[in-house]
Amino acid sequence: MAKTPKPISASGKTPLGQDPHAVREPRANNLELAIGHEVRTYRKKLGITVADMAVATGMSVGMLSKIENGNISPSLTTLQALSKALGVPLTAFFRGFEEPRSASFVKAGEGVNLERRGTRAGHHYSLLGHIENNTSGVIVEPYLITLNASSDIFPTFQHEGMEFLYMLEGEVVYRHGDSLYRMEEGDSLFFDADAPHGPEELVKLPARYLSIISYPQRQ
Repeated sequence: MAKTPKPISASGKTPLGQDPHAVREPRANNLELAIGHEVRTYRKKLGITVADMAVATGMSVGMLSKIENGNISPSLTTLQALSKALGVPLTAFFRGFEEPRSASFVKAGEGVNLERRGTRAGHHYSLLGHIENNTSGVIVEPYLITLNASSDIFPTFQHEGMEFLYMLEGEVVYRHGDSLYRMEEGDSLFFDADAPHGPEELVKLPARYLSIISYPQRQ
């Protein structure tokens, strides 16, 4: 059987941490299987064996194996012991069974138009989707930005997180720190948003580009 190739970075050298073609096991269709799956997952993350878990919880290896395989319904006392041994909240064992996964769908032309700090006349921001709470621990804000003939130049922005730009139309010279990038249709720029950045020169208008900002989700 052919092996699935590992994702490679843009340099062609370093494997990336996330495989965009990876698949997961289907969500457990009953509570016992869901709990068992989570217990096994957290145990393996800690790099400990079932025998180690038996010592930490005072349960037998056979009992733990039955729990991980979804063959029995553990009591609340048992779940509390597992929670303490694995260092996770008790609710973590139920995530695979009942936690919803959100999606945001926006029809063409129906993004939320808003004013952002530093917005100038002729600068149009359209938010294309937003999910407040998610399981990744990351907030992502995708914007469609339009600069037209009445636009003046942005001040340089600085904010937490990472930002990705993809040029759809027009041409701008974009600043990131001390570097300038001439961006035309099809060009992209990915950068640490903590450095000063923004359009330095509007060369060909109207200009439209996607701006996707990601930063840690605040608890």
